[in-house]
Amino acid sequence: MFHTASSWFLLLLLLVPALGWLLFRSRTTAIAFSSTENLRKLPTTWKQRLRWLPPAMLLAAIMLMIVALARPQEGRKQTISESEGIAIELLVDRSGSMQAMDFKIEGEHVDRLTAIKNVAGQFVNGGDKLDGRTSDLVGLITFAGQADGVTPPTLDHAFLVGQLNQSEIVTQQSEDGTAIGDAIGLAVEKLTSLENSETRNIKSKVAILLTDGENNAGDVDPIQAAELAATLGVKIYTIGVGTNGQAPVPVVDPFTGRKVVRWMEVKIDEQTLTKVAEVTGGKYFRATDTESLQNIYQEIDKLEKSRLEEKQYVDYREWAIEPVHVAGFALPPLALLALLLLVARELLINTTFRQLG
Repeated sequence: MFHTASSWFLLLLLLVPALGWLLFRSRTTAIAFSSTENLRKLPTTWKQRLRWLPPAMLLAAIMLMIVALARPQEGRKQTISESEGIAIELLVDRSGSMQAMDFKIEGEHVDRLTAIKNVAGQFVNGGDKLDGRTSDLVGLITFAGQADGVTPPTLDHAFLVGQLNQSEIVTQQSEDGTAIGDAIGLAVEKLTSLENSETRNIKSKVAILLTDGENNAGDVDPIQAAELAATLGVKIYTIGVGTNGQAPVPVVDPFTGRKVVRWMEVKIDEQTLTKVAEVTGGKYFRATDTESLQNIYQEIDKLEKSRLEEKQYVDYREWAIEPVHVAGFALPPLALLALLLLVARELLINTTFRQLG
């Protein structure tokens, strides 16, 4: 490519054919000689064969100078990506009440945790109506009677979703419960610890809490944990999962040993979940089926967008004054080549091809 403001110099190349005709036209000289027959029989010398060389060198030098004036350039584009991602902690309830089978996936009844795994996986990796959180750090905390940090905020989303899919509903009574406050406190700790990291420019810190119950375990009150989160700049979105009142729950019949579905009383503390969200500047959602859960994640996906900016720079190499790279070889700049041709021509016409007046 050529520099736009100088490319018009290429029009001078239209004069090259005329200049070539002037340089290479035959010149006849009249001499007084009785006969030239014997001269024709003389062998042609190498000087005679190469007599075209000096004018060709002059013509080539002129062409190179014209091209150099047009400023040929080689552009090397560089792209620098700058992103401000979001650090997200997923807080997933795996208490015994998550066994309630009031959700459906492809027409089949599934428990609440299975539905969460399905939709949360799409939220992280993308799928269906969700774009995925490609540039965001995402961590996972599960809780029942106590909160467990399963995966710290990471960009390895495949590993995180794998860990999420391996999470199971607690079966031991001693492990059961719903420690919402402890889960929030642990999420705040994990997210604020990223402030000392230099590997990522964190735009905001977000926790998404999913539960189907009320805080009945752990040492931290959910509202106090939310107030701490607000102080440290962590926003919490809370999702109440499942129906309120009665829900179908699979239980083992003590007489037959078989699993049967029974309607059991369940209760979601919507007041506390709403307060937790409001204190931190988040929002409370209610998910009663898989579709509403997908819609909730889709809304959160829109509310919490990462900023990705690309800046492109073009580094130009001026062939007129910088080496020209062709097929892996570096040639001298065009201006220098033209000068070398002119110097070589002058040497030739004043030595080997010197002509007597």
